[in-house]
Amino acid sequence: MADPFEVRMRFSSLLQHLNASITSSQKAAHYALKYRDMDEDLHSCILEQLERNSMNNRANIMYFIEHLCDMAQRENHLEFVRMMQRDILMVVDAVAPEDGSGAANVKVVRRVLNGLQQKDILVPQTVVEIEACLKERDTLPAHLALSPLPTNDHPSKAPNTTPHGGKANGVARLDKRQIEQRIEEDRERHKRLRESIWAIGADDDLEFEKMWDEGSDVGEDDFLAAEEDMLERRQAVGVD
Repeated sequence: MADPFEVRMRFSSLLQHLNASITSSQKAAHYALKYRDMDEDLHSCILEQLERNSMNNRANIMYFIEHLCDMAQRENHLEFVRMMQRDILMVVDAVAPEDGSGAANVKVVRRVLNGLQQKDILVPQTVVEIEACLKERDTLPAHLALSPLPTNDHPSKAPNTTPHGGKANGVARLDKRQIEQRIEEDRERHKRLRESIWAIGADDDLEFEKMWDEGSDVGEDDFLAAEEDMLERRQAVGVD
């Protein structure tokens, strides 16, 4: 039997190193399901990492939660799903806090909540209630939390600058490296989203059947029109 402390430490490390790639989320989800007998401890680990990590990483954990619930549902280990349903408000509060420090994560929360609803993991009423809370937290422009920290290069022009890692107007500010990382991760996710929109499913017959069903039946007028077209083409050939 695996040592619970080692499993927890390994899982925490996986959560801390999540990024925009689907692979990282799937790897962490596979690990959680591998040690499903410790599901309560691993769930508490998720909540703990949401409280401890940066806003960028909290967004990554939010996306991971959707992968975990989806995978747990497919493998019929619903305890992870039930615990997430129970604590979803706590998760949202950590990813997009009321103080506005997570304004840049509001869109992330909305995407994941919609995904969980589509997978029947969250009921519509729960999503509606959370959305009402998110509207109040979305009043701060997302770019403000992602704007770089002011420097002391021109102290006379910026007397109210905040120290590195501090807050401006009560909002936690990210350093330049975190901003660049977030921009790159968002770009990667948008790229995957566009690819998924244009992707063609394995069953291409569905599109053909849809076009076939939507097409009208062939009538007498269609035969007359075809005959007229044929006569016109013959006349044109004869003229040439």
